[in-house]
Amino acid sequence: MAESEPGWDLYRSFLEVLRTGSLSAAARSLRLTQPTVGRHITSLEQHLGGRALFTRHRSGLLPTEMAIQLRPYAESIAAAAGALLRAASARETAVGGTVRITASEVMGAEVLPPLVRDFRDRHPGVVVELSLSNQSADLLRRDADIAIRMFRPTQQALVAKRVGKTVVGLHASRAYVQSHGAPLRIEELEDHPLIGFDRAPSVTRPLDLPAAFRRERFAFRCDSDLGQLAAIRAGLGIGACQYGVAIDPPLASILPRELRLELEIWVVMHEVLRTTPRVKLMFDHLVAGLTQYVAVSVPMRSDDRHTTAR
Repeated sequence: MAESEPGWDLYRSFLEVLRTGSLSAAARSLRLTQPTVGRHITSLEQHLGGRALFTRHRSGLLPTEMAIQLRPYAESIAAAAGALLRAASARETAVGGTVRITASEVMGAEVLPPLVRDFRDRHPGVVVELSLSNQSADLLRRDADIAIRMFRPTQQALVAKRVGKTVVGLHASRAYVQSHGAPLRIEELEDHPLIGFDRAPSVTRPLDLPAAFRRERFAFRCDSDLGQLAAIRAGLGIGACQYGVAIDPPLASILPRELRLELEIWVVMHEVLRTTPRVKLMFDHLVAGLTQYVAVSVPMRSDDRHTTAR
């Protein structure tokens, strides 16, 4: 029976080839040799009755219909394997072990640290790993235990809780507004240095901005949201950030009625982790903390838009 069942290493190589599109890239990611990954794919195909999993193309390896059908099952195996390893790190007598959280740069650096501190005060035996990336981590591939996402998750086998919306708008430092004033109309943005992305915006749904707010007009360009936020706080010009982040230190809201982007905040984990105490406790803690955060992530009234700059 054991010989008829593929080992986990075959599925792991299969998933990595699916993700990277080539044997060589998968081998580098897994720290294996390319022939080893190739043998894993061949062996898995043999276990599946000789059905091909990939076809060669000039752009790389393309998954067959069989591979596409098998992917969610292999991802479930990967999630279970990751959960098993993290569960093994937990202490028997107390809530302990490792919880890995993934979040966007701004959420991870500006919003989550106080929440993690409060959690660690209650559960000092839990080690927290925080991965900051604007790329969406795949919870089904055990990239993390919990993800903070700015969009509704669509994958199955996930437990997701929507905590509300955060609002992104234009802001400037108080010192900048005191020195240069603030635009009262969209057209007046032409008279101010703007802060924005260099090559790629950090959100998939762009702000509905006027022509004045485009890359060619940016006086400071940075693809890191944290870099842009630092530039806003330093007084380099006007840029976009969340209202909840703009509270401390206080920034001046610019044209809050005219320019805004609402982003949903979701706390997500794999369903197999709902019975793991440390992960479930962290999940509930983040839901509660982020619910409080979104309560202050709303723009000021139009008649208050410059009060923070006085």
